Amino acid sequence: MTWTEAVIHRLTDASRPGPSAADDTALPAASPWRADVPAAVVVFLVAVPLCLGIALASGAPLFGGVISGIVGGIVVGSLSGSHLMVSGPAAGLTAIVVSAIATLGSYPAFLVAVVLAGGVQLTLAALRAGVIGYYFPSAVIRGMLAAIGLILILKQIPHAVGYDADYEGDETFVQATGENTFSAIAHALQSIEPAAVVLSLVALAMLVLWDNTALKKNKMLPGPLAVVVAGVVGQWVLPWLHPALQLEAEHLVSLPTPRSLADIGSLFAFPDWSAIARPETWRIAVTLGIVASLETLLSLEATDRMDPFKREAPTDRELAAQGVGNIVAGLIGGLPVTGVIVRSAANVDAGAQTKRSAIIHGVLLLIAVLTIPMLLNMIPLASLAAILIYTGFKLSHPRLLRHAWAQGRTQWLPFLVTVTAILLSDLLVGITIGLAVGFVFILFDQLRYPCFTVVSPQGSVLTRLKLQEQVSFLHKASLARLLDELPAGARIEVDGTACQHIDHDVLEFLSDFRQTARLRRIDFRTVGIDLPAVSPSH
Repeated sequence: MTWTEAVIHRLTDASRPGPSAADDTALPAASPWRADVPAAVVVFLVAVPLCLGIALASGAPLFGGVISGIVGGIVVGSLSGSHLMVSGPAAGLTAIVVSAIATLGSYPAFLVAVVLAGGVQLTLAALRAGVIGYYFPSAVIRGMLAAIGLILILKQIPHAVGYDADYEGDETFVQATGENTFSAIAHALQSIEPAAVVLSLVALAMLVLWDNTALKKNKMLPGPLAVVVAGVVGQWVLPWLHPALQLEAEHLVSLPTPRSLADIGSLFAFPDWSAIARPETWRIAVTLGIVASLETLLSLEATDRMDPFKREAPTDRELAAQGVGNIVAGLIGGLPVTGVIVRSAANVDAGAQTKRSAIIHGVLLLIAVLTIPMLLNMIPLASLAAILIYTGFKLSHPRLLRHAWAQGRTQWLPFLVTVTAILLSDLLVGITIGLAVGFVFILFDQLRYPCFTVVSPQGSVLTRLKLQEQVSFLHKASLARLLDELPAGARIEVDGTACQHIDHDVLEFLSDFRQTARLRRIDFRTVGIDLPAVSPSH
């Protein structure tokens, strides 16, 4: 099984079974370094423009995005229980960050909120709030992954043809430039840079070649690294072939280039602690902590689904790791850190096996920014766009839609709603809409499959309802519907002897119905259920 097949298999595997000895991808190799190091290089190459682009869009210093990438890799990666998720600055937080910096008046004041947001996440971890991550419907998670794949393709098409008006890593439908995803593509096709088109087409051809030939067996030279090397060489060679193929600096990576230790020190920023006394600082911190935690839990669940080794990461430990990461990032001038699905998907696709890959990618970011920024600034954005387009195709493979369709309406409708909502808004808004639709189907399922069985003998005047082991508030509607349909003079017995838990809302409803039954001359009794007193409204 190839890595591409393993990723797609994982995304369409709703049952999520444990490892199988018959599957050659079921268990990591005894020495995964040969897989982790090349994967780290790929994630590092993808992370550089994304970190810079998100910082630019956030109105923050460019180096702030790089700091978050380093902290997300080294600090969060070391503490995390996830084997494959990568953390760093997230496009989903850009709107919050822009507004927060404007509200607080300066970036150093905003850093105080980042540190406090890390404390919020540590508190959530202590309260075991990570359990929320287990309740995201699988159809919504698959829809999120497919939507991210489509966004990667659509958002990277302009970069692939040399139209770099929007920042790298943007996931929103309406862009800061005033364009939307589709109008940007239309404008891009009217502003084509021939050199960018050549480089991106060559890159895509190389990636396909690498994935479908014996070249894939060479773990120490992954296809994306070969693509980047070819892009650097190509952007030097193409102008020799024709002057029109000259690629301007705006179409290349633009990493800050410190020339001395003093320059390096000036790239860091530190919190203005006077802002801690301002109420708006705490409000922003709580907002950042909660939103970053939700995005992390979503990314964690999605990454677990892509993991070919079918491993589950502890959610509370992840929240704690993210909290420590945000405290460290805020103290040295970094943007907020979350789990990020694009870099995580690139990590999985590159063949990573353990969290060493995420840690090494952070180390590479640190080394590169200190030693070879000029070399990184020779990388064409078109080559990196091709890598992300290819990753996006794997995330949004048509097989995912076919799988959702085969699962029935309760799966494909939330899937399609999630995909559409994310494409036409942004990740968090789209996920919220998808979750709402998913929960509506859960409620309908509770109505279709009640919490009781009717065990009365045929012809008996007594209707006997035997409740299941677990009766939640979601079952209240089906129980109420049956009791409301009882005619005057009926006899009914609700048997709760098999119940291990009955939600208080259901108990209160049964207690209220006891009074209603007297008025309707219904003989109502319960067995094995300790009903509370009648609610105050009666």
